[in-house]
Amino acid sequence: MDFDLSEEQRSLGELARGIFEREVTKERLRELEASGECVDDRLWAKLAEANLLGLAVPEAHGGMGFGLLELCVLLQEVGRALAPVPVLPALVLAGLPLARFGTDAQRRAWLAPLAAGEAMLSAAIADPAGSVRARREGSGWVLDGAKRLVSAAGRTRRILVPASTADGAGIFLLDPGAAGVSLEGSRTRVRGPLFALRLAGVRVAEADLLGGDAAGGERALRWIRDCALAAVASTQVGVSERALEITAGHLRERVQFGAPIGSFPAVQQRAADCWIDLAAMRWTAWRAAWRIAEGLPAGRETLVAKVWAAEGGSRIANAAQHLHGGLGVDVDYPIHRYFLWSKSLELELGGAAPLLAELGRDMAASGPAEIAGPASIPGAPAGARSGEARA
Repeated sequence: MDFDLSEEQRSLGELARGIFEREVTKERLRELEASGECVDDRLWAKLAEANLLGLAVPEAHGGMGFGLLELCVLLQEVGRALAPVPVLPALVLAGLPLARFGTDAQRRAWLAPLAAGEAMLSAAIADPAGSVRARREGSGWVLDGAKRLVSAAGRTRRILVPASTADGAGIFLLDPGAAGVSLEGSRTRVRGPLFALRLAGVRVAEADLLGGDAAGGERALRWIRDCALAAVASTQVGVSERALEITAGHLRERVQFGAPIGSFPAVQQRAADCWIDLAAMRWTAWRAAWRIAEGLPAGRETLVAKVWAAEGGSRIANAAQHLHGGLGVDVDYPIHRYFLWSKSLELELGGAAPLLAELGRDMAASGPAEIAGPASIPGAPAGARSGEARA
């Protein structure tokens, strides 16, 4: 495995970082928070102008034709900037599956508008497929049930909704304005509201079944979840990386007892532990994303990456707050936003405990397989905690 970014990937990251540094200022974030807006439409338009919304959209539909790895590069920059844009739900949870599994008609209908910033998409994958049931009726389908924790649903044109069927599971492109659909939003402190989606006798056309095949939904859903876990882990890497940079700057500048506090051994040890966590988070996230991009089995790797993102991200966020002292809880200082984002990402798609339990069940059922922890990945820090490297 080569964990160095390609020249194109580095250029994409630099492009995204430049846009975020210009657009996502402290003043802009305060303005959005004061207005109650959860999505920066101006920033979303800037990303569309740079064709970054079309990163993983095929060139035939107006995109760049890249994939998950490039989206993870973008998501790291989203995390570093705390950019208030729904890249994860729109591009990873909806755009990638449409590009991979969608019919020609579905790709033509939605991928070009997505890349142009004209159509917002999302997906409801936080709940198991069994919480929504789909039955055939006439030439289409009828959906009943509920989904929770749907991001960006308030302004989306289509929501990808998994549902159990007589053949297993299907994924449907749901129109949130259809009869029988209700959305109830819950305000969150970061990253926009989450919606509860309820379906009561909602009719969906056969043409809105993803891929046109009800039997392939389970495979597609597993792939989407793997992508989602890797994407959340990548976003957490960006959040933690920037939080640690801000903290390191504070430790160099804050003088106590006649010396910078960064010169105190206890502070240095705490910061060193954060660096080890960040390195482990980075390597496990990239390993998971790389295996998905290469078409290799990645279920266990994505669980490992998300566990590291949850536990390592939490430790870094707590340390950043602690090492800032009272300044860390000042809402006029940026570090509190990184804490909130980190906590949100820690719990998204499951915290460390349930994911470790899932990993254990999988290993017990199928036998252990070698999972490269950060200490065994080329380029990883030799000092990574041996116990945690086996997570």
